[in-house]
Amino acid sequence: MRSTGLFLLFALLLCAALKGQSQEPDKLPTLAPNAPADKSQPVKSTEQKAFEDAIKPYIEKARKTYPAAKARFLAGLPANHFFFVTTRLHDSAGHWEQVFIAVKEISDGVIKGLIASDIETVSGYKAGDKYSFPEAELLDWTISKPDGSEEGNFVGKFLDTYKPD
Repeated sequence: MRSTGLFLLFALLLCAALKGQSQEPDKLPTLAPNAPADKSQPVKSTEQKAFEDAIKPYIEKARKTYPAAKARFLAGLPANHFFFVTTRLHDSAGHWEQVFIAVKEISDGVIKGLIASDIETVSGYKAGDKYSFPEAELLDWTISKPDGSEEGNFVGKFLDTYKPD
């Protein structure tokens, strides 16, 4: 009887710790040390059309597979698996920047999270800021795993090898 009580107490404490960890809305997740690094790549205005054409099929693949990834996030990912989406930030000067958002919540067609990229081009934003946007503005999604591997990131993986003409 005593061992059952101790087991239940341990299980309760573990659940409370995991619940608390998942409810840290103002904290960016800590990725595995060997997780792929975000590589920013500026796009000149003269290269904009070619860039958009090049990433279009990868955005389409990401959007097609997003509903299943979203369902997994909403059902609860395993410990130390983190869900990110990619979108663009815009500023009043007309600049834009493609960034990762660490997803904290998805409801009513809106993704809410924290900017998980170092900002280099747009003004008024910084890593760690809260940010929300309509799911229609999603460009890509990524699930980062504790072993450093990732799922998704179709656009990002393509951009790692993209060389504008």
